[in-house]
Amino acid sequence: EPAAGGSADAVEVAIDESFDAFYPREFSGLTALAAATAGDRSMAEDLAQEALTRVHKRWATIGRYDKPGAWARRVTINLALSARQRRTVEWKARLRLRRTEPVVALPASSGRHGDVWAGVAELPGQQRAAIALHYLEDRSAAEIAEILDCSPSTAKVHLHRGRAALHERLGASHTTGGPS
Repeated sequence: EPAAGGSADAVEVAIDESFDAFYPREFSGLTALAAATAGDRSMAEDLAQEALTRVHKRWATIGRYDKPGAWARRVTINLALSARQRRTVEWKARLRLRRTEPVVALPASSGRHGDVWAGVAELPGQQRAAIALHYLEDRSAAEIAEILDCSPSTAKVHLHRGRAALHERLGASHTTGGPS
């Protein structure tokens, strides 16, 4: 069963569902996805809220999609990747100005698998997103491909490369069961 209240079936929604029903069902899963993809839990709720605001603005169209949750996840991933990129640019600018502290320090994840999620936070964006979708929401390669707007084989490559990088960074004992 997927973590963080997400559901593999959450993306598959009855056509013309109300936004009032969609929002509470999707919010916690989008928040977890944003945290894993952006590498920053402190901004995850804001990113999920922004994604849902964009969904709401276009709900007349998106609400009729077979899988409006997939669209919401794509928006969440894009926002999270952009936020991470902005933090990196800001951090590099601060370094050039010879300031010693980064604008936003990436927090170490807490919990049993904090080191694994800290490793995930260091992966390239599409690998982070694929790992988060697979392990947080128990998504298949086909579902990940749909959300990331790529082919299923490309989604499998993102998962494989992400796992391989985690294996190299953390060792076999942490990556055999995947992050959770």
